[in-house]
Amino acid sequence: MEKMKYKNKVAIITGAASGMGQLAAQNFVEEGGRVVMTDVNKEAVTAAAETLASKNYHAVGVQADVRVYAEVKQVADVAMEKFGRIDVLMNFAGGAETRMMNCHKPFYELPVEVVDWGLDVNLKGTVYFCHAVMGQMIKQESGVILNLGSVSGVEGSAGAVNYSAAKSGIIGLTKALAHTGAPHKVRVCCVSPGPVLTRPGMANMKTRLGRAADPQEVIDLILFLCSDQAGFITGTNYLIDGGRNCGGME
Repeated sequence: MEKMKYKNKVAIITGAASGMGQLAAQNFVEEGGRVVMTDVNKEAVTAAAETLASKNYHAVGVQADVRVYAEVKQVADVAMEKFGRIDVLMNFAGGAETRMMNCHKPFYELPVEVVDWGLDVNLKGTVYFCHAVMGQMIKQESGVILNLGSVSGVEGSAGAVNYSAAKSGIIGLTKALAHTGAPHKVRVCCVSPGPVLTRPGMANMKTRLGRAADPQEVIDLILFLCSDQAGFITGTNYLIDGGRNCGGME
């Protein structure tokens, strides 16, 4: 039998009730891993975890708002109580604030509540989860943190200023935490996708390759970076954007 990449490894996956977070959880358990799936949507994340558990995979669903540190810490506590360690953190939770809050206005006209949501969910939530798990990873002398950036964090976006700022901040966070974790064999990487077909509107975002990514293409890169095969990789941001960042896209 082919060796399972993540046999008995434990991952916390945020934004796991749907989209790429849910797909990553499914792929991870299929390769022998154990997952703590978390999302602000309690019903959806519970159902997603129960679906995996019904197939005899090790999966637990926990509701958490990434903006509330006590809830973030509880997710890490559940992982330790259920599985005794934390090997991988994948930070998928987030989204462009103008779309998520249905407030399509220029940055300077946005209500401050929308500004706060964009920064809190996309940047602070990632910082919170990194903070909640890194101590355990350092204690173990092993671990991988995978942060989800965006091509918008590299090229900027007038339609999602906070989102761009937050994703750019995540790239800096990744580098800083890589410095912190390296002496303790803790790796930190960032993957920054361009358009991904998690929703139909992404198909209209231009790329050099003339299409949006299939979600599995992004997850394959992420799971490689979280595996032992990528053991010499840390502190790096990986664009997977169909060449969009090459420039000249109108």
